[in-house]
Amino acid sequence: MDGACSDGVEITSHNHGFAVDPDSLNLNTLETTHVNLNDQTLEGFRHREHPVFCVQYHPEAAPGPHDSHYLFDEFARMMDEGKKG
Repeated sequence: MDGACSDGVEITSHNHGFAVDPDSLNLNTLETTHVNLNDQTLEGFRHREHPVFCVQYHPEAAPGPHDSHYLFDEFARMMDEGKKG
């Protein structure tokens, strides 16, 4: 997940009843990957050393846009690497 969404804009569905405060994150260990263009809320981040990432939107937004398929591909790749040790 190199830069996650640095290639463009994703159309996603949201539930902003809550949000992660970016100032609460340790940026030595976590990296921001997604930011909402409408309200600048943190939409995703990943751990710099461990195989952990998250997004705060509905990546399965189907039927319709498939912008977020790379997230599932990344998850599958991380699982394969984990099996190898």
